[in-house]
Amino acid sequence: MKRSIDPLDAFAGGSFDGARLWWNLSPAELYEAALARREGQLTRDGAISCTTGAHTGRSPKDKFIVRDAETDAHVHWGDVNRAMTASAFEALDADLADYLHNRDVYVQDLAGGADPAFQLPVRVISELAWHSLFATNLLRRGAFDAATGFVIVSAPGFRANPSRHGTKSETVIAVNMAARRVLIGGTAYAGEIKKSVFTVLNYLLPFRNVLPMHCSANVGADGGVALFFGLSGTGKTTLSSDPARRLIGDDEHGWSDGGVFNFEGGCYAKTIRLSPVLEPQIASAAARFGTVLENVVLDGSTRVPDFDAATLTENTRAAYPLRFIEGHVPSGMAGHPRDIVMLTADAFGVLPPIARLSPDAAMYHFLSGYTARVAGTECGVTTPSATFSAGFGAPFLPLRPGVYANFLGKRIARHQARVWLVNTGWTGGPHGEGARMPLDLTRAMVVAALDGTLDAAPMRLDPVFGIEVPRTVPGVADRLLDPRSTWRDPSAYDAQARMVAGMFRDNFAGFMPDVAPEVAAAGPRV
Repeated sequence: MKRSIDPLDAFAGGSFDGARLWWNLSPAELYEAALARREGQLTRDGAISCTTGAHTGRSPKDKFIVRDAETDAHVHWGDVNRAMTASAFEALDADLADYLHNRDVYVQDLAGGADPAFQLPVRVISELAWHSLFATNLLRRGAFDAATGFVIVSAPGFRANPSRHGTKSETVIAVNMAARRVLIGGTAYAGEIKKSVFTVLNYLLPFRNVLPMHCSANVGADGGVALFFGLSGTGKTTLSSDPARRLIGDDEHGWSDGGVFNFEGGCYAKTIRLSPVLEPQIASAAARFGTVLENVVLDGSTRVPDFDAATLTENTRAAYPLRFIEGHVPSGMAGHPRDIVMLTADAFGVLPPIARLSPDAAMYHFLSGYTARVAGTECGVTTPSATFSAGFGAPFLPLRPGVYANFLGKRIARHQARVWLVNTGWTGGPHGEGARMPLDLTRAMVVAALDGTLDAAPMRLDPVFGIEVPRTVPGVADRLLDPRSTWRDPSAYDAQARMVAGMFRDNFAGFMPDVAPEVAAAGPRV
């Protein structure tokens, strides 16, 4: 490994006097550093497996945006976007730099955004070598420009001081748009690095007439582009990693006047209960040199990953470059979407497995961003719990949700995109009584939607949710398309459906002042 002798001001702000700087190391060099520092273990297949301690997921309540003259006018302040003063950020920046004094610091010059016209230079400065490898996998190589780029500093060992830094706890993710810096401390969950880039792009791109989206994307042999929106666990990565289609990206994209482009250079796939049969591309990538496994349990002697084990967390992950997916789109760019798929994992078992949405209903469900958590996935969750996340990514939306929804509505209308709601959750009853919709059947329904088969299919209007449901799909039993018919007690289904419809209506009340009456009327009928 080569130690940098570049001047410290190359960090584009912030003094790192005395830090030992390691610049743009290769994956092999980062492996060596991570293993020498006991940050992780080699798996039998050559991936590196690392754990994140107490934080096995994001810390949304510890995320802040510096409030200044510019952000004050644009940011949607509240529980999602908490304000931090510029002076508190400066104190945090100085203290974090002091913490890194005389430590090894790993630096990668990268970029967010495949389209050169909208690319954001990103310099990732990390305390952990494996975080540097993660960033290299998830972002794109790029030359750093201090005038236009952002610096992200990640120091899991640093502890914020709430009284000095204005934080909620010792964990902090602080974004300063004016200073073009992001500071992360007190958490080793690597996903905070990539989500910080997403947050910045979500703020900047709408001002450049680009819709930033929390979605995966792929393209068929005929050039038809499909987007897959969905919250964690709904199947974005799984359904977009289709051997019959080329993967553009698995999580974050922009939609410009020229088409769709990926923000990332890699995938961050959930691996809990990973199936080589049903998810062959992800399983193959998870067993390669260069891949980072996060919180995956290893056999103590053989170092074989146990993807069924949730000992550390249900949120186990594999971070790997896009090139590990055979047939991916190297440019990360494609045309305008022909289909938009909105994914939900309805643990209440009442939504149909697939439905067609009108443009108004598409905006309604985009703003709703519905899924449901199930018992056992989080502390204190003992029954299914509804989750609504505007734009299927509310924690990363600095602007008002209506800004993104209006963008989407205009793009759908201009390009005549078909929109589908796909329930990858439960059928035959709620979680604990029914069963999860089989992945192979979900794939069959998605294929029928994307290849145009469902365009000619007879439809029925769901009496509760007001969406068009196909009466027949090739390879899928007709009975499964009507969730009410899969319940042993239809009256119990009716009660459950009314309850979920009420949740939708209650959640949407906050959007009513910002949407047209037609959009508000496109939701469930309580």
